[in-house]
Amino acid sequence: MTLPRRIYLDHAATSWPKQDDVLDAVDRYARDCGAASGRGQYQSANRADAILRSARLGLTRLIGSPSAESIAFFSNGTQAINAAIAGIVRDGDHVVCTAAEHNSVLRPLSHLANTRRVTLTVVECDSDGVVRAEDVLNAVTESTRLVAVTSASNVTGGEQPIQAIGSGLRSLRSATDCTAFLCDAAQTLGYLPIDVQACSIDLLAAPGHKGIGGPQGTGFLYVSPTWHEEIAASVFGGTGSQSESLAMPTTMPAKLEPGNLNVAAIAGLDVAVKQIAAREEAVYSETLQSVARQLNEGLRSIESIRVFGKPSRLPIVSLAIDGFEPTDLSAILDAQFSIETRAGLHCAALIHEAIGSAPAGTLRISGSATTSVEEIDAVIAAIRQIADALG
Repeated sequence: MTLPRRIYLDHAATSWPKQDDVLDAVDRYARDCGAASGRGQYQSANRADAILRSARLGLTRLIGSPSAESIAFFSNGTQAINAAIAGIVRDGDHVVCTAAEHNSVLRPLSHLANTRRVTLTVVECDSDGVVRAEDVLNAVTESTRLVAVTSASNVTGGEQPIQAIGSGLRSLRSATDCTAFLCDAAQTLGYLPIDVQACSIDLLAAPGHKGIGGPQGTGFLYVSPTWHEEIAASVFGGTGSQSESLAMPTTMPAKLEPGNLNVAAIAGLDVAVKQIAAREEAVYSETLQSVARQLNEGLRSIESIRVFGKPSRLPIVSLAIDGFEPTDLSAILDAQFSIETRAGLHCAALIHEAIGSAPAGTLRISGSATTSVEEIDAVIAAIRQIADALG
């Protein structure tokens, strides 16, 4: 029996398919090199080092970082966020975040609030899942050490006012010069442009396997040079340098990169970042927004479903059908239509109360610039058919 073609619409979790050049780079490193980085002076080890240097430089240009030394590699965005939070927040500090955050931000902050003398202010979002910059800035006090805000919700795709928050924090720093601004760019980096200097971002964490299009097992943290000395290591071990000392190196990025790095995956990430640099940005942006418009307009035309939040530049839509579990809806789409989506709370614990999707969550449909018109038409038709059948 011939199975129907798979329609993948869970790009907010990870992009797929990966480009052939990205996969070829992973395979080429694994087959032809395979050496650890920073652990030897022979030719293959030097090749591994060169891959890391190239990837750091690519990410430096992608986000407008002032230096390649500001980029530290991790195995995913969650580890990068944890390194930022654990490395900056101290006992007695105050932290501001928002109800739109992913659990990769909320859980480490909750842990610090429950186990150490850290106080946490969670700024509410509106019914569309978006926060106001002034509400975030008004929550900042003289003891605020960290402000953490996602660049866009992974539930609704709603973009947050990152630039306004960063600009406001810059203005406040005459009184609160100890406050760092952390941006979780998991849902935007690679899809939408972001400049850490223009947005006054001190710490930016992102996975490499979503909008960038790299392999899973990749992520990074940008640390502004202002915070290089301040950020502390939270994981310890060998770095290939200063091996005579029992203390971690004190310079970036080595202080945040103990153990062997996933050079095979970073080789793929390097190629993916180069592909972003080579693309025609205006054409790509219009393609991505065309997918977002088609997805939003088609789904919002179905009167018997609820769509949460407002349309954004990202092709992410969350919906629900009253009286029908999102998990059941996702299962039907998979089993009967070969359409792959995600259902539930999407690892975002707090936003659902604000947008009205608690306690079951939503069915999330997320595309990319590679999603075809036919694929969007197929999911709209399938949702309409299911909704009509439920009557």
